[in-house]
Amino acid sequence: MSSTPSGTAKVIVLTGASSGIGEATARHLARLGHHLFIGARRLDRLTALQDELRAEGCHVEVMQLDVTRLEDLQGIASQTHATHGRIDVLINNAGVMPLSPLAALKIDEWNRMLDVNVRGVLHGIAAALPIMQAQGHGHIINIASIGAYQVWPSSAVYCASKFAVRAISDGLRQETDAIRVTLVSPGVVESELADHITDETARAAMREFRRIALPPQAVAQAIAYAIAQPDGVDVNELIVRPTASPY
Repeated sequence: MSSTPSGTAKVIVLTGASSGIGEATARHLARLGHHLFIGARRLDRLTALQDELRAEGCHVEVMQLDVTRLEDLQGIASQTHATHGRIDVLINNAGVMPLSPLAALKIDEWNRMLDVNVRGVLHGIAAALPIMQAQGHGHIINIASIGAYQVWPSSAVYCASKFAVRAISDGLRQETDAIRVTLVSPGVVESELADHITDETARAAMREFRRIALPPQAVAQAIAYAIAQPDGVDVNELIVRPTASPY
């Protein structure tokens, strides 16, 4: 484990940590010496990750949570605050991406995207913001997508959810002068998100779209860069794309 410089270790809450960007971010930040409280629905994966990182001397606690449940986010925030007396960083990473054309009328999937991608972010903010306001500092990092800036066929609802995260992030930034707010918008990333697309047309299109993809570690490093800036420096937006991808 390579440690952070003395006095710079952060207390960090991370959602969606059981796979993809979240898992890579948990590994990267823990190995930098930060104190992590990680959550996701799949407790078995979280526990395996915790065991791996603790064996390396990292500080990691886990909690099973569903970001669509406000009480779950309040629970991990309360546990973090009770243990360390503060929350330095919240990373709202949990997300889903079951793409489909609007005409397919996959209404349950639309609602799931809005619940996880938008309400999940709001629930994280609702849980951490009062603590950060009381302590007079904090950093909220919301993971969006290049879909927060552009729309493609079969991605209308997904992009709408990410446009919303972008709007929420900028609104929060404008409302506080003590809490840093960062929006991280990855391009195509190697992950299991596309595995949950049930519409065959969208699934085929996504296979081509994802032909060139970033490793999730690249996004983890971008998140770490934003966290590492001095307290008076707020990196508001980061778009991270594969060099060779037109998307």
